[in-house]
Amino acid sequence: METYYNPADLLKFNNIGKDVPELAKKFFEYYGAVFLEGELSEREKSLIALAVAHTIQCPYCIDAYTKACLEKGSNLAEMTEALHVVTAIRGGASLVHGVQMRNVAEKLSI
Repeated sequence: METYYNPADLLKFNNIGKDVPELAKKFFEYYGAVFLEGELSEREKSLIALAVAHTIQCPYCIDAYTKACLEKGSNLAEMTEALHVVTAIRGGASLVHGVQMRNVAEKLSI
């Protein structure tokens, strides 16, 4: 089955700067710096990135950070738990916006 998503395209990501190399260089320098060991370990940062990848539903990021997590020593249980954390936050964020819905509905119903 064909889809817009082609896993091989992830390998072409560096080509994104072909026409505007100065901006791509700045992005990739920043991106690289963000994922260096700091207050958070590279492993922790990869788990965060994997969770965010699921939130924004980026298949390329899911592939890349699943691999990164495994390479940095995470196991499937940790990765799955990170996914549940982001699911709880995303679900809660959706539900809390229900307050906005209720406020509008109550105002219009009066």
